[in-house]
Amino acid sequence: MHIEFSNVNKNKPSKHSFLTKTIVMTLAILIASYILNGVKVDNVLVAILAAVVISLLNNFIRPILIVLTLPFTIFSMGLFLLVINAVIIIMASKIVPNFHVDGFGTALLFSLMITLLNYLLDIPSKMMNKKKYDENNSFSNNADNENEHFDDYEDVTNQDDSESKDDENNNLLNR
Repeated sequence: MHIEFSNVNKNKPSKHSFLTKTIVMTLAILIASYILNGVKVDNVLVAILAAVVISLLNNFIRPILIVLTLPFTIFSMGLFLLVINAVIIIMASKIVPNFHVDGFGTALLFSLMITLLNYLLDIPSKMMNKKKYDENNSFSNNADNENEHFDDYEDVTNQDDSESKDDENNNLLNR
């Protein structure tokens, strides 16, 4: 018997995932641009556009850059990924009008700050998804019937199979 601990809808993206990620990234860009002097964002629409462009660059250009710079990344034990993040920020500043980053150092600090703020701002969304998973978990919903309830350390193998294997092993040892 095989038991799989998975959510049925784990491969389906949420309806609001792109919108939520864009809003979180926009807030992170606005907060980081307020804190850092070398980053200028004219208004909220520019921050939204910058969030979308950075997301697209992260999805399409970043993997190519990682493959091209793999020896540097391995040699630096992954620290070169910070350089790639800064390059993505600089590319976004060249693409999006009215979004300006002063230099490489500012882009590096800005990318670190955006990463930290994205993590902090995404915590409520992750907590909501965890609650949805707990509510949809089949083991918690099937606890009504005692035959369908499994304890954490309960053996769920077929007894007939295990007994026949033990008999076979004993026969092999007795030969």
